[in-house]
Formats: sequence, C-alpha cells, structure tokens
Amino acid sequence: MSKPGFVYFMANRKNGAIYTGSTSDLVKRTYQHRNGLIDGFTKEHGCKLLVWFEAHDDLDEARLRELQVKKWKRDWKVRRIEEGNPEWRDLWFEIVK
Repeated sequence: MSKPGFVYFMANRKNGAIYTGSTSDLVKRTYQHRNGLIDGFTKEHGCKLLVWFEAHDDLDEARLRELQVKKWKRDWKVRRIEEGNPEWRDLWFEIVK
C-alpha cells in the first residue's frame, strides 16, 4: 500500500521568497518550517507561511510532481498560489484543525 504525499509552497510574505517541497506529513513538515527546525532555504529566508499545497495518493507521485513544479518559472508559482489564495494567507490553521 502506498503512502500519500503532498507538494507545498512555503513563503516569507506575499510576493516574497517561495520554497517548494514534498512530504508525507504536511502538518509535521509545516511545523518544522514554521519553527525553524530545518536548516536551509526556508530557515535562511524566513519562509514560515504555508501558502499552497496539493495532495497526492502516492508519495512517489508527490515527489515527481515536486521536481516538475521546481522547474516552473516564478510567475507560474505565484499564479498557482493566487488562484486559491490571493492574499497569501497562512494555510497552517486549515491543516491543523
């Protein structure tokens, strides 16, 4: 049985830095980013806002999608965020219900 996965964007503010990642546990991973527990881009740039995500039935599918999304131009990523989250609000509170 496959494990579900997620592709997500973390940002530091509206129209700011955007990080693309994938995970099998979106709540845990977002918590780690929000609290600076992961060294690297998100910690250096203060990317603590979960601004977009998509769910996949299979983690390998999510990882493949992450690689595709990472090749997108920035304006494509911004457009994807703003289609469902025009204010770039933090979706954290929607996933921890």
